[in-house]
Amino acid sequence: MRHFGHLADDVRSRLFHEQPAAFDRDSPADVLATALGATLYSPATRPTLAGDIRKQAARGVVSMVLCLEDAIADHEVTDAEHNLVAQLAGLAADSADGPDLPLLFVRVRAAEQITDLARRLGPALRLLSGFVVPKFTEDSGQPFLEALAEAEEAGGQRLFVMPVLESPELAHLESRREQLFGIARLLDKHRARVLAVRLGVTDLCSAYGLRRSPDLTAYDVALVAQVIGDVVNVLGRADGTGFTVTGPVWEYFPLQERMFKPQLRRTPFAEATPPADRVRQRLIEHDLDGLIREIELDRANGLLGKTCIHPSHVAAVHALSVVTHEELCDARDILQQHRGGGGVSRSAYTNKMNEAKPHRAWAERVLLRAEVFGVARAEVSFAELLSACVA
Repeated sequence: MRHFGHLADDVRSRLFHEQPAAFDRDSPADVLATALGATLYSPATRPTLAGDIRKQAARGVVSMVLCLEDAIADHEVTDAEHNLVAQLAGLAADSADGPDLPLLFVRVRAAEQITDLARRLGPALRLLSGFVVPKFTEDSGQPFLEALAEAEEAGGQRLFVMPVLESPELAHLESRREQLFGIARLLDKHRARVLAVRLGVTDLCSAYGLRRSPDLTAYDVALVAQVIGDVVNVLGRADGTGFTVTGPVWEYFPLQERMFKPQLRRTPFAEATPPADRVRQRLIEHDLDGLIREIELDRANGLLGKTCIHPSHVAAVHALSVVTHEELCDARDILQQHRGGGGVSRSAYTNKMNEAKPHRAWAERVLLRAEVFGVARAEVSFAELLSACVA
């Protein structure tokens, strides 16, 4: 699979200075963690689940979570499991190697579901890249990780876990520190199986009866912003002890009555080639200008990728994940300078200072993102990338 592989070859040639590289389920874990991008959630109850997976893959989705937890009602679990197994079995029968399918994960409720589903899926287990574990804590996480190891051994394939941090123990100040360091110790023991750490901001808000409006980002809710900062502080370190931490879900997609002005400036869209004013208007009408602002803040706070509940969110996440030509120049200059012993230099764009030692980890992450999302041409803006994706 390849990011932006759904675009025509001539469109990609026009947009990219360096094309996104291909990857598959067997790629290194750091590549897959970076490549997750917009991870689209879908209830496992959908009768057209297999068709939905194919359709979203054709539209550029490269990772999906098939949900047996909060996306479905408690009384639907048994039927959802049957549907999930049947749909994946049919999908496996139609796809010899699954080359056109996204990375697929199942979000479970209990640890025993992992081993049970792995057994029931049989050969179709090869379509899964792993499982998503909700409300992950130091105490609750161990059984899930043990079940994953058992399923991995029985199925004879690599399986990843993506724990979701969303429990009240993380929201509450008096227990957060202990929980985070406990989770860090547990995940470190199973590092090879941990693909990424996900943030469940909706559940964190529910501990205080909060829900942000589409005019506000997660970072405007002080309690949530503090938790995100602490999670990245402990679990997102760049010293080799950290993990990829993904951005929180954006809950909104229908038209809402707006209280604040749109957050998308008109100029980048008007100057795009061709002009993309209609794209900007569509984003505003669907409250996606707030999503775009939140994605930028995710990146600034050390998060990569995002949980998505609607296909309309995917293009924005992926377009903003593309490395700019300026970022590429800076990253390569920094790493070259670091190999030469360090120091400080003026950037190729002559607008900033590049300091080799403190900027090295940033530069390495940029080059990994460039590998999977590509590098835009110097004259190509986010607005043009987004316009191509939603055209």
